[in-house]
Amino acid sequence: MRTKRIGMATAALLVAGSMLAACGDAGSDDGKKNLGNQDVDPLVVKADTDCTPDKFPKGSAMAKLAKSGKIAIGARYDQPGLGFKDATDKVPVGFDVDMAKLLIADLCIDPESSSVDWQKVTSDQREPFLQKGRVQLVAASYSITDDRRKLVGQTGPYLITGQQVLVPADSDVKSIDDLKGEEVCSAEGSTSLDNVSKAGAVGVPAETYGDCAEDVVNGTVPAMSTDGTILLGLAKQYDGELKVVGDEFSTENIGIGFSKKSPEMCQWINDVLTEASESGDWEQSFQANLGGEDVKTPDFPELDPCS
Repeated sequence: MRTKRIGMATAALLVAGSMLAACGDAGSDDGKKNLGNQDVDPLVVKADTDCTPDKFPKGSAMAKLAKSGKIAIGARYDQPGLGFKDATDKVPVGFDVDMAKLLIADLCIDPESSSVDWQKVTSDQREPFLQKGRVQLVAASYSITDDRRKLVGQTGPYLITGQQVLVPADSDVKSIDDLKGEEVCSAEGSTSLDNVSKAGAVGVPAETYGDCAEDVVNGTVPAMSTDGTILLGLAKQYDGELKVVGDEFSTENIGIGFSKKSPEMCQWINDVLTEASESGDWEQSFQANLGGEDVKTPDFPELDPCS
């Protein structure tokens, strides 16, 4: 085992239901608080005390990072359950963040230390941040696509989800089909915005998903749309003001981004994710961040092969 876990799951597998309740340990500046699935201990990850850079091939990106003892990670700050950070958090929290922490720890770096530079990224900043070397990894609800793989490295998926719709609690909208010709908000630079337009709605870009949710609450737009995991977390934050509706109308394979200049990272990432699945870390993180009474923990996805 490459990493140490603290806080094993205290509940059995959660069963029934097909939707992911995004209930991460998150909050917001307006006092709304999302406390996560309190039946399951959060996953805490630390580097092994005997971890050294010599474990990696000489000259590899992993060896260089491990030797430097520092890394920059691109993460979301506005997605409860996946990646969220408020004024009281030292580092972001969520399922995406936990996957990044497992990778960081495998590099012999303490994920909770100041050696990690957590960079807040919006959807359209993920490729530029990797290309310019501002971050070395991106774990930010990052859908794997052929177009993105022309610009950066992507591997996974470690989560498969689908796009749904978030509307006011008193809305008559039942699915994306009821929003043809209507404005629907999503984050600029996201695949979600493209899918909204393909479904016949008018895609309205916003800088963050939190901005979209606020626009739905105040009536600026009738709905927003993105991965169901994100929407359920936002709905929980607003506590009865919003609801998620409709079947999933897309399939999103969520993975890790890295620079194309470091292709050797692909197999390393896949190995760490595989180990997380085999050790129970992946399952525990899912249950703690995205689980709930009516949530079935999915099987760990099949990882894409590295070329």
